[in-house]
Amino acid sequence: MKSLLTVQSLRKYFPVYGGLFSKVVGQVKAVDDVSFDIHEGEILGLVGESGCGKTTVGRMSLRLMQPTSGSVYFEEADIFKLHRKELASLRPKMQIIFQDPYSSLNPRFTVEQIIGEALSIHFHINGKVLREKVESLMEKVGLSSMYLNRYPHEFSGGQRQRIGIARALALGPRYIVCDEPVSALDVSIQAQIINLLQKLQQEENLSMLFISHDLNVVKHLSQRTAVMYLGKIVELASTEQIAKNSAHPYTQALLASKPSLDPKSRNRPKPLPGDVPSPLNPPSGCHFHPRCPKVMDRCKTEIPRQIQLEVGHQVHCHLYDE
Repeated sequence: MKSLLTVQSLRKYFPVYGGLFSKVVGQVKAVDDVSFDIHEGEILGLVGESGCGKTTVGRMSLRLMQPTSGSVYFEEADIFKLHRKELASLRPKMQIIFQDPYSSLNPRFTVEQIIGEALSIHFHINGKVLREKVESLMEKVGLSSMYLNRYPHEFSGGQRQRIGIARALALGPRYIVCDEPVSALDVSIQAQIINLLQKLQQEENLSMLFISHDLNVVKHLSQRTAVMYLGKIVELASTEQIAKNSAHPYTQALLASKPSLDPKSRNRPKPLPGDVPSPLNPPSGCHFHPRCPKVMDRCKTEIPRQIQLEVGHQVHCHLYDE
């Protein structure tokens, strides 16, 4: 299957300043050597605890952030080497749906202006044609066109997220980053938005990077899942393989932390010991070793290499390194 997006050895370090002359005294390693690809028409789930670098990866894949090092290839072009005009022509193909459906919308713009702004800038569509296009997009995401002249504060959270989705679809993209698009919504509304995204992905043959900390959501939506911990991807496999045959101790801990839906079940998940280490001073060797129940001596000093367990199933763990 052909890859639409390829991420290679991506790193993002944020400098930390201190002292009398504000010199660089350290670096926050938000993303540390991340590689993956997304195929045409595929949804890749990216999961992990808050602060592990998921959003930073998503934004760098759109060149909304410059990396410290690494490459992102979209349609075989390295987006970090494109000139301004080349990047502008690529922008309509790459869009994002933000986590907060309120702060991501301009409160002074009507729905028509929010959805239609990009169409005016990129495709020079105006007047009656623009309004018809906006109405069509609103109907596609389940909003009535009678709301064209309303402002964001007049909508519920779920409706605002539908506006954000319509804005992302306006330019006919091929790749969309969904940055925890349902985490700020009620559970019942989450299901509606997830089903809408799934329907639109199938109708438009979209490729998506779906960022979430909820494995249940990712399991429902994505074909493959990448698990991140402290700036690194520790396991990457099909969502079915992750659910049935997870290999990395961290992935297993995430799966075990899901509450049982059986009211008679008394099996309570055991929480991982300790706290997530600071990305300013990550542990040596495997970053997960201070919390790992299967830690070995080599885990404390050696960085795990990528192990191919089976076709499409990769893990970074010394347990499988013979």
